[in-house]
Amino acid sequence: MTASRPSRRRFLAGSAAGAAGLLLPVSRRTVAAEAPSERPVFATIGLRNQGWAITSKSFPYADFAALADVDANVLAEHVAKVEKAQGRKPDATAEYRTILDRRDIDAVMIATPDHWHTKIAVEAMRAGKDVYCEKPLTLTIDEGRLIERVVQETGRVFQVGTMQRTESDGRFLQAVALVRAGRIGTVRKVTCGINAMEESPAIPTAPVPQGLDWDRWLGPAPAVPYRALPELRVGYGGGVPLYSNCHYSFRNWHEYSGGKLTDWGAHHVDIACWALGATDTGPSRIEPLEYTLPVAYKDGHPLVNDRYNAATKFRIRAAMPRDVEMIITSEGDNGILFEGTEGRFFVNRGKITGAPVEALKDHPLPDGAIEAVYGGPVSANHTANFVAAMRSRTQPISDVWSHNRMLEICHLANIAMRLGRPLAWDPVRREIVGDAQANAFLARESRKGYEISGGA
Repeated sequence: MTASRPSRRRFLAGSAAGAAGLLLPVSRRTVAAEAPSERPVFATIGLRNQGWAITSKSFPYADFAALADVDANVLAEHVAKVEKAQGRKPDATAEYRTILDRRDIDAVMIATPDHWHTKIAVEAMRAGKDVYCEKPLTLTIDEGRLIERVVQETGRVFQVGTMQRTESDGRFLQAVALVRAGRIGTVRKVTCGINAMEESPAIPTAPVPQGLDWDRWLGPAPAVPYRALPELRVGYGGGVPLYSNCHYSFRNWHEYSGGKLTDWGAHHVDIACWALGATDTGPSRIEPLEYTLPVAYKDGHPLVNDRYNAATKFRIRAAMPRDVEMIITSEGDNGILFEGTEGRFFVNRGKITGAPVEALKDHPLPDGAIEAVYGGPVSANHTANFVAAMRSRTQPISDVWSHNRMLEICHLANIAMRLGRPLAWDPVRREIVGDAQANAFLARESRKGYEISGGA
């Protein structure tokens, strides 16, 4: 069953460590646990790349007592970095459950691969921890429903790491405010450009790198051999094999993630839905107009297991409420193009451009328009918003309900491509209409021994 969404009554809260932020409209009864009495104590689970990014941004607002990672090399590196940053050495563990069992830790930050998110998040909330979890929150649609239910049952505060709602110099907040102020008239179309996904050559099995607990890394996913080619990745995420089924490259495999649809899509589709006022509902239809899968599929499952299997190119149409057409594409500039009856503009992390933006020089947005979008004074840091919510016991700006609603679009797009057909979606029942085979992809069974503790 799907838990009902909390009421949309708005109320504001004070600052955290000097940074004020929105506390999302949500009934107080759903967040009943006591706030931390002093500076909160955090732990991070999963430390490469985004794990370090969200940890390092959080030092002004929290102390880190422990870190967890199944790669001993990654763990040791980041223990040293955290000790240098805060002057105290955090405890280190390969087993995240030891963190959840500690009474001194108020919240966990989760930056594992996607297939681990739900298990750790649910168990953390049941252990009395607030949660900050990286995007995309889930591997399946049913996982999102479970997280919603546990947030309500436990009264924990839960922030999703869709930091475009808070950061990027407020460009996305300005974009939402422009749409809500009617500066492009009635919205007719929104295009989310989220880049293409790379293909891979055949990737052979290889020895598991020293220090990596491969079975734990796989966790709830099926048991398969470690695969890698010797060439190393450079730049962001560097120092690991360029082609593998593990570090960094996990996003290219449906076993662990959803490709670009749930990676960048979790950012731009989120902002699009926020601007459209579609954070409580979903599309009526998802149609894959053009797409390329890098391997052959049968009945929605890849027929080979030695290369990336997420879509490399795509153009997806989602029929949104009020006859708005949403296009999600791997072509063109990364960002969001809003088109209405009276104009259009484009926004991404580096710019916001178009006639409605230029018109702001002579016709600025009303006072308070940006704050109205955010729900109060705008925070400069996504963690600051999370800590403010922890103190007031309300939900933060990137709540699980709005995140799951927009992520359903991305999950459905992947299902539609894997099955090679459009899907009709019932946003009230949150199920695919008249398609039992497609509905079977709304959930996945966890590997034996890695089920969610305490039951689903």
